[in-house]
Amino acid sequence: MTNPFVFVVGCPRSGTTLLQRMLDAHPRLTVANDTHFITRAVKSVLKRDANPPMTPELVDLVLAYRRFRRMGLSEAEVRNAAHGCNFYSEFVSRLYTLRGRKIGKSFSGEKTPDFCRQMPQLHTLFPKTRFVHIIRDGRNTSLSTVNWATDSKGPGKWKTWREDSIGTCALWWRWQVFQGLRDGAKLPDGKYQEVLYEDLVAEPESTLAHLAEFLGLEDAREMAEFHAGKTRDHPGLSAKSAWLPPTQGLRDWTNQMNPVDLQVFEGVAGGLLQQLGYSLSGLETSMEAVARIEALEHWWLGQKMSRDLQSIP
Repeated sequence: MTNPFVFVVGCPRSGTTLLQRMLDAHPRLTVANDTHFITRAVKSVLKRDANPPMTPELVDLVLAYRRFRRMGLSEAEVRNAAHGCNFYSEFVSRLYTLRGRKIGKSFSGEKTPDFCRQMPQLHTLFPKTRFVHIIRDGRNTSLSTVNWATDSKGPGKWKTWREDSIGTCALWWRWQVFQGLRDGAKLPDGKYQEVLYEDLVAEPESTLAHLAEFLGLEDAREMAEFHAGKTRDHPGLSAKSAWLPPTQGLRDWTNQMNPVDLQVFEGVAGGLLQQLGYSLSGLETSMEAVARIEALEHWWLGQKMSRDLQSIP
């Protein structure tokens, strides 16, 4: 057994938390929620060495990272885990195993959406770890994203956000999802699995059974019943905060997105939507939408992150 056992990845606002909660409900698996620390806490060190030798500095960096507290481990436990480790990957593996043991579970993983852009790096550190990439219709993802992003979070950090938030969401979704698809396809057989959010919501039991098989775990009804005893019926709560069961129609671009925004999104990301099996609206692209699409693509081509993604459909 090797931990981290699984990484749940995907464009933020695509159902990563829903999937994390479902998998975390399995009797033998726990999945930490957005700790981020593996790559972010030691980012500068990993730039110099793909799997650096273990040092006290690495322990300090991990402990200081703001989200590491979500692992639920004390400083003493973390420092003890570092004893005898030769490399950073061994240290991290011990942390996840320790977290699992504290909860009474053998298998211990992580959900950090942005890891969908770091799979090659993570595979180098943890060659036995599996990846589950959840994908959602980008138009519905964007409807969620516009209420979540800020000037310091998600696509709200991009220069185009204030002028064209939906168009920026299209660029952001295309960038995240395509990179995950591309890098996931390069992983060895049995290490990468895609799941559609729409399937997870419409047919949770069968979709989760398929994922359990991929992970080498027995199917467990607890996954589909992750919300039991936790759902809260209070006005104004989001689906996430209310711990709702899988619910279809929370976002629906067919009646919640205005036509020009829809034309822009499909003009930017329609190729990838179709590649993934999503149908387009069939709307004719207006001159206003064309101008917005051209401005977005012009900005995108000037960004460093676009240079190795020229094959985006």
